Amino acid sequence: MLATASTPAKDAALAAAADLLVQRTAEILEANATDVARAEASGTAATVVDRLRLTPARVEAMADGLRQVAALPDPVGEVVGGWTRPNGLLIEKVRVPLGVVAIIYENRPNVTSDAFGLCLKSGNAAFLRGSGAALASNMAVAGALREGLDKAGLPADSLVLVDDVRHEAAVEFMRLREYIDCLIPRGGPSLIKAILENATVPYVIDGDGNCHVYIDASADLDQALDIVVNAKTQRPSVCNAAESLVVHSSVAAEFLPRAAAALSGVELVGDDRAQQLDPSIAVATDDDFGREFLDLRMSVAVVDSLDQAIAHVNHYGTGHTEAICTTDLAAAGRFTREVDAAAVVVNASTRFTDGEQFGFGAEIGISTQKLHARGPMGLRELTTVKYVIHGDGQVRG
Repeated sequence: MLATASTPAKDAALAAAADLLVQRTAEILEANATDVARAEASGTAATVVDRLRLTPARVEAMADGLRQVAALPDPVGEVVGGWTRPNGLLIEKVRVPLGVVAIIYENRPNVTSDAFGLCLKSGNAAFLRGSGAALASNMAVAGALREGLDKAGLPADSLVLVDDVRHEAAVEFMRLREYIDCLIPRGGPSLIKAILENATVPYVIDGDGNCHVYIDASADLDQALDIVVNAKTQRPSVCNAAESLVVHSSVAAEFLPRAAAALSGVELVGDDRAQQLDPSIAVATDDDFGREFLDLRMSVAVVDSLDQAIAHVNHYGTGHTEAICTTDLAAAGRFTREVDAAAVVVNASTRFTDGEQFGFGAEIGISTQKLHARGPMGLRELTTVKYVIHGDGQVRG
């Protein structure tokens, strides 16, 4: 039914769901308060609690995300390409929904809304399995969304939220080959490990974000400082926050003390050369350079060349987002060509690797793999293609 639903019908359901989220803000926040209180009582880290916590502004942002998706072009039915063969056959490549898109995620109630919106607009059923830590919040959000579907005349089961949060149920979820067309995990290393070990359905990995900012020899250091501070501190608990700072040795003596002072509250850990240039930088282990902290902690490395910077980033990076600050066009070109990541940024914050910032509307995740989607996964990434062939009686000899 969703694959053939009209664009107006899908947009009406998105609008109704958005309005219901706002109308039920108090109910959603009450459910969320239960989850937050339980997380805080169990000693959950503050950055993880921040990912779990909803506010009136965050609920409004969820509703706005649905409205933005409704305003986007419908990818279903888009003709990607077409050509005519010498025998007269007209071949068209057309976008179609994936089918049932399953998302398994941790501690982010907004994912419930984002995933629903993108799946619905792209003609897919959303099959969701959130974490036990956010169960009350997810159920409250999903209730509003399902009512929106019903009001618009679409099946409420276009969105199904699994309320069994046992580990065994998660493993079973990952193996439902007869129901799931594509599985997208959104979570930390333990979730990704579980997917790799247990999933038998096709999946797209939304992986770690050990994002680097490299300060080149020719960087505008004032601009670079603003970029580093924003990339690290604007919201440290998300995957596109910078975790690693790499600085060319020719500017390190000037830049690192300024960066340490500007990154107030951030624990910096670095290599020997970084420590020598600023005594506030603690010792970094090899694990620190390859780690996604999701916290106010950052690794620092000093390099002697662009070659060393690219090698460092490619060795320790996770294929998410890498940035260079430079005024040298040749250096920028080499960095963008040779760094292996879903997104490479020149003279801007890593925080821009985001579906909404790219103009996709709310995203369902950021793929760090190469098949079939890479980078922010918006509407088009939730479709596949079919070939439609028009003939006039041709037969093959």
